[in-house]
Amino acid sequence: MWDYTEKVKEHFFNPRNAGPLEQANAVGDVGSIQCGDALRLMLDVDPETEIIRDARFQTFGCGSAIASSSALTEIVKGKTLDEALKVSNQDIAAFLDGLPPEKMHCSVMGREALQAAIANYRGEAWKDDHEEGELICKCYAIDSALIERVVRENGLTTLEQVTHFTKAGGACASCHEKIEDVLISIVAARCEAGAIEAAPVAPAVVTPATVEKPRMTNLQRMRKIEEVIDSVRPMLQNDHGDIEVVDIVGKNIYVNLKGACMGCALEAATLGAIQQKLFEELGEYVRLLPASQLEMAR
Repeated sequence: MWDYTEKVKEHFFNPRNAGPLEQANAVGDVGSIQCGDALRLMLDVDPETEIIRDARFQTFGCGSAIASSSALTEIVKGKTLDEALKVSNQDIAAFLDGLPPEKMHCSVMGREALQAAIANYRGEAWKDDHEEGELICKCYAIDSALIERVVRENGLTTLEQVTHFTKAGGACASCHEKIEDVLISIVAARCEAGAIEAAPVAPAVVTPATVEKPRMTNLQRMRKIEEVIDSVRPMLQNDHGDIEVVDIVGKNIYVNLKGACMGCALEAATLGAIQQKLFEELGEYVRLLPASQLEMAR
């Protein structure tokens, strides 16, 4: 689905420094298995020089999460803690010759784990940005503080970019308006500061996958939607279920889940996963909704 660089593939299939580090004196835990990604970064720091002698990781996540964690450990080994703190998520992506835009949140998670580990070594209380601001995305527990920081550090300008870098808005889409409010406030601040031409996302992370998809005709769009639905149908049928498109109204795609999928406890998760695939393929944000909500919409 995504265009991975050779270095991403290499660090996924042959990750460096994976597994526990018995002599670790700095440990950073970020993410949540419930939200889909979790990372533990372990460092062996020389107490006299504060040079990172070794680094290892354990992660629960996708191939990009594994590759980003592997890259991070390679980047920080041999650096002092102060030097390591200057490593950005863009540096992690650049080390891998770029990440697909949909996977940039993996590099952000790596940077957070590094900050958490260094704070742990120094005996400092470290709080991730998820706990500091207004909760924006309930699906992935992402708050306004994290979104604001990532937007500023990476020069983000669109809702789609925010989702790629933080996952916020990647499930039910109910938080899209709040994310846009955060973007508007930051753009307004840039205007006041005379910095409206903020730097775009660094070229280091650009891969062929970052090229914006050409705008589709209505017919092409409908065919693409059906194509995506057809691609997930065999998986649902293996679980004695099925899915059909009932209607498409603007950004809303109404579907019926059938068989074992209908009324399943994982129905919302199933729709969320298919919705994520739809807007990755369409290049636009859509909402996948049960057909029972169609009458209410009318």
